[in-house]
Amino acid sequence: MKFKRIFLIVIDSVGVGEMPDAEIFGDVGANTIGNLAKEVGGIKLPVLESFGYGNLTDIQGVKEVDQPRANTTKMAELSNGKDTMTGHWELMGIKTIVPFKTFTDTGFPEDLIKEIEKLSGRKVVGNKSASGTEIIEELGQHQIDTGDLIVYTSADSVLQIAAHEEIIPLKELYDICKKVRELTLVEKWRVGRIIARPYLGNKKSGFKRTTNRHDYALNPTSKTILNIMEESVFDIISVGKIRDIFNGSGITEHYGIKSNHDGMNKVMELTQKEFTGLCFTNLVDFDALYGHRRDSEGYKNAMEEFDKDLGELIKLLNNDDLLIITADHGNDPTFKGSDHTREYVPLFIYAHDYNGKFLPERSSFADVGMTIADNFNLSGTDIGCSILRMLE
Repeated sequence: MKFKRIFLIVIDSVGVGEMPDAEIFGDVGANTIGNLAKEVGGIKLPVLESFGYGNLTDIQGVKEVDQPRANTTKMAELSNGKDTMTGHWELMGIKTIVPFKTFTDTGFPEDLIKEIEKLSGRKVVGNKSASGTEIIEELGQHQIDTGDLIVYTSADSVLQIAAHEEIIPLKELYDICKKVRELTLVEKWRVGRIIARPYLGNKKSGFKRTTNRHDYALNPTSKTILNIMEESVFDIISVGKIRDIFNGSGITEHYGIKSNHDGMNKVMELTQKEFTGLCFTNLVDFDALYGHRRDSEGYKNAMEEFDKDLGELIKLLNNDDLLIITADHGNDPTFKGSDHTREYVPLFIYAHDYNGKFLPERSSFADVGMTIADNFNLSGTDIGCSILRMLE
């Protein structure tokens, strides 16, 4: 074991340019970080710049460097997809061949909606792709008046059910979501996650989503690096929505977060915790608040905030800590529509004793998981190659 603790941070959706098969996904020209920086007139990321970020793709305001502070490269996605679960699962050793179902353009099939109405005893309204805040604003008062379920989706593979906590109690909402999860295990309706989206308020005072969100994901389709680590009694600490993405499988401890900044503060707190294993963090605001909403200015500000937090985190790392930063897909805020984009993702690997260098491009996200497994002397999974011995 070279490193006692590994901190893996997924900067959700921060891609670095179209993959060779982007045309199949309708994503030719996508480049999340490059295009957003150009649109807002430049971005300042001094820590990531020192890591060699500007060498991965053209980023206005971020210079190329001759000697990176981290071990740096980009990774291609081996799996067939560009969604959250597919990306995270591949990081931990699963290749997804059949992509999860999305219903962005059409809403959910009428036969599925009828089944949801039957099992819940409530009428369904909405049934379209929408922002969660916008659809609550549109239909929140209607639900107060009628008790109907607000069902909607997004560009991801999700079925979300919004409910006013004083109209449909949390217990009832969670029970409905559990039943819908079972209902959507069949292939024709197989979405990645069912999400309970509780809220409070009224039309006059305004509506606000509460912190009682709950995700019901699919179980990983095979053993992951997390499971292999858990079997060998290592700690696997989840920060943010990692636990939901893996449906709790292989997670030994969990911390919820309210924002990217809150997530980074939580990771900083965890640097003071004694553990041996992996701290696995997802920072979702890049994707949920700015990518899907095509908000380049907000995305820029979030990236600059992250860069500052990253500088503070590095100061707290021990000499036997390894820091890995990557992403799970792209979500170019300058691109058409509101969907994720099929892109390469960055890979930065930092430790105090490493000088850093540019590594060869990786052919699978699974190299991350295999590198983690190799560090802890574990066998790993069927895909991916460890790059532990390539690091300086």
